[in-house]
Amino acid sequence: MSAQEAGFWQRLTAGLSRTASRLGDGIASLGRRKLDAAALESLEDLLIEADLGAETAAKIIEAVRRARTDHEMDGDEIKALVAAEIEKIITPIEKAFLIDPSKGPFVVVGVGVNGSGKTTTLGKLAGRLRSENYRVMLAAADTFRAAAIDQLMVWGKRINAEVVAKMPGADPAGVAFEALERARQEKTDILFIDTAGRLQNKAALMDELEKINRVLKKLDPTAPHAVLLVLDATVGQNALSQVEAFAKTAGVTGIVLTKLDGTAKGGILVAIAARFGLPVHFIGVGEGIEDLAIFDARAFSRALVGLQGSVATS
Repeated sequence: MSAQEAGFWQRLTAGLSRTASRLGDGIASLGRRKLDAAALESLEDLLIEADLGAETAAKIIEAVRRARTDHEMDGDEIKALVAAEIEKIITPIEKAFLIDPSKGPFVVVGVGVNGSGKTTTLGKLAGRLRSENYRVMLAAADTFRAAAIDQLMVWGKRINAEVVAKMPGADPAGVAFEALERARQEKTDILFIDTAGRLQNKAALMDELEKINRVLKKLDPTAPHAVLLVLDATVGQNALSQVEAFAKTAGVTGIVLTKLDGTAKGGILVAIAARFGLPVHFIGVGEGIEDLAIFDARAFSRALVGLQGSVATS
């Protein structure tokens, strides 16, 4: 295992430690035993508590029931069995975040509710791509909060990227339009547009997001090329309603799940995968730029249940 892979595994397991502790310790507490009806019921309860959702948990338990052997199993054997079933559910959503260089600029719109970590996530992602020699630009289209504009300006300085911003209260669509104009003139590779933290039940704010998309299409009919929904894992099952609303309104192309290190309910990613099937490109497992990890289905599945040791990462 390379140093890079070791570092990835360490960050992932540390980031998922709260969920892994509850789920893994719960599985370990079953002891060495055959997976009888009582054990399966306890296992199902643990999966629901980790926020995989009742329906998803039931499917996993049914698969485990079919796959189980008649001999006694210890905690690690049960964890491996559960991890394998989780991996089957989430592997289809493991998709790389790809930049199409022919778009010039490739326009990425970040959406999500207040407090999801959207602005920070866009800054981290821009920093990652900046380090890969992409020319990036940031646009502060969250004009409702002065703090959001200031935060994006800080990220711009941190990663040495230009930020297009106006005074608080300015028209968000106007900021997006000006940013795309400038990005085209300066031959920027990737333009990240930060939008206001929209509550999924606020029609006016959703309309504003649709307006941003309409304005972008006046300059580039194919824009935006990616719409990233940033979700806070700590909200648990509420994330499902956010995905549903933003997928319908904003045309979400991919998901970034943040703050997995702050919750014992990291299984929400599995519930999202089972219901929506939208790509998950990155997961946030800490505060640093390097803690925005590329989503790896097998590694995530094993870390989620608290399996020790690493796997090869893609």
